[in-house]
Amino acid sequence: MTQFLKAGASAFALAAAIGTGLAGPAAAEMLDALGTPEGALSIVAWPGYIERGETDPAYDWVSKFEEATSCKVEVKTAGTSDEMVSLMNQGGFDLVTASGDASLRLIAGKKVAPINTALIPHWNRVDDRLKDAPWHTSEGVHYGVPFMWGPNVLMYNTETFKEAPTSWSVVFEPQDLPDGKPNEGRVQAYDGPIYIADAALYLKATRPELGIENPYELNEDQYAAALELLKGQRKLVSRYWHDAMVQIDDFKNEGMVASSSWPFQVNLLKAEGQPVGSTVPVEGASGWADSLMLHSEAAHPTCAYLFMEHALNSNLQSDLSVWFGAVPSVPEACTDGSGMQTAEGCAANGLGDFDKIWFWRTPTSSCEAGGCVPYHRWVSDYIAVMGG
Repeated sequence: MTQFLKAGASAFALAAAIGTGLAGPAAAEMLDALGTPEGALSIVAWPGYIERGETDPAYDWVSKFEEATSCKVEVKTAGTSDEMVSLMNQGGFDLVTASGDASLRLIAGKKVAPINTALIPHWNRVDDRLKDAPWHTSEGVHYGVPFMWGPNVLMYNTETFKEAPTSWSVVFEPQDLPDGKPNEGRVQAYDGPIYIADAALYLKATRPELGIENPYELNEDQYAAALELLKGQRKLVSRYWHDAMVQIDDFKNEGMVASSSWPFQVNLLKAEGQPVGSTVPVEGASGWADSLMLHSEAAHPTCAYLFMEHALNSNLQSDLSVWFGAVPSVPEACTDGSGMQTAEGCAANGLGDFDKIWFWRTPTSSCEAGGCVPYHRWVSDYIAVMGG
């Protein structure tokens, strides 16, 4: 509980520092030329994103980079966007694989530097839908290099659910599951405040009278309804997860049968022969479009730029998308045979669902709907929900 409260306090401080809206672009200068590689590179990353073959020898896109550049890679994994922002605020890192609910905060907090895309030869291969995405650009300036994207899926136990569940209700509403047992104590929810958007997305479909248009832009009534749903869910949830490996263990050993998850956990469990499947229910899904962002005080900027170029290598993009169950930011990695991925695999990972996914964004009071609840409220209120 002490660790939980400390994490919550840190997240609240981050959100409060931003205030009700987002500040202007960062003040760091854009690099105009590469220098001599500094010999080291420190990355804050989602679990499974920066692999050197230690988990599975078949997946290693770090060793060849180190051999080619002499940049020794160190990785610090983070389980939530708030943790990523906290680590970047502390400093000492060069790159971060930031999702949309972290990237704009990093720009507003002047913790990331503008990216000179002319120093990244493979930039022209990036999916056009991602090049100028609003979660890594500000006033026309790029602050990130698109990396991977995909949906937050509903992971389920195939022995409990002989057919894939069609609705997120199995984790939000008290009910008996197909095996005749209640869902109470057998489901999980994500422990990041951005999960409020998942509740809002469910309500968007099931309670149209609320008028929810965008799950990241909620007025007071819509926001109150989402919180009420989450307070009810608290009675069902046995654990709020953020550590992918802990969730994997929970599905293997602790009787968990349904939860929001990432394809990463689904793939690892399936590889171990565990009875799990995943689906995107009828209400749709939130999702993540992650970008490599350069710390404004990076000690190893040349190594960082070399890795951003390396990250757009078709082989890395192909193999990482198989490993994580994601969609490459370089579309040709799905079909060019450079790695393990195929056109069918990319389709299964959601390549055609781009317009159906509500990608993570930082909620602000300055929104199209007007008078929206800002992120610092999401943080404090979700801490209260999780604490019961």
